[in-house]
Amino acid sequence: MPTPTLAGGPLRWRRTPLHDETPLPARTSTAVRPAVFIAKDGTLVENVPYNTDPALLRFRPGAAEALAALAAHGWALLVVTNQSGLARGYFTRTQFARLQEGLQKGLQQAADVALLDFLVCPHAPAPDGGPACLCRKPAPGLLRRAARRHGIDLASSWMVGGLQDDVEAGQRAGCRTLLLSDGDESQWRRTPLRTPEAVCHDWAGVARHILLTPPEPAPSLP
Repeated sequence: MPTPTLAGGPLRWRRTPLHDETPLPARTSTAVRPAVFIAKDGTLVENVPYNTDPALLRFRPGAAEALAALAAHGWALLVVTNQSGLARGYFTRTQFARLQEGLQKGLQQAADVALLDFLVCPHAPAPDGGPACLCRKPAPGLLRRAARRHGIDLASSWMVGGLQDDVEAGQRAGCRTLLLSDGDESQWRRTPLRTPEAVCHDWAGVARHILLTPPEPAPSLP
């Protein structure tokens, strides 16, 4: 059976070293592009814990249409997701690859949306619940890896997620952050790294906010 593929190429994972010193691309006017990083479960699709059945995928209301609007205005779209079920043995990489392929096909069928990449942290959390690697959100490793791979300008990009861990990952990577929230924001643990730039309650609001917010000015070169 051939290896499933997405817009970003063959589905793949790699080990994340404890220290990743690979430099990020320099910010210039021509060599980088802005992107929207999107959390998967509970943000892009309805949260079905440890699901690997493409038939159970349900996009959040308005998500596909919002991504189509962002793509039409030049934003690269990437999914970044923690999947500790791989490390825990709840499902295999082949099973999850089929889910990825189903998600990509669903976006194309729903709104002709293509993802630039789909980045996965396959590691379990540390005993205290925090990341035990550099790629598990709230660590910024997935976003930084995407920046190196695709020439993404993180300072001009957005991280969209439904959890404060998503917000913190975006902040640590240097992105602007947007929380897609259906809940009670009074329950947040409010720290600078976990406070989003904006909160939206539906995907239409997400697209509207990103498209109407002026870009951050580039720093002046010496």
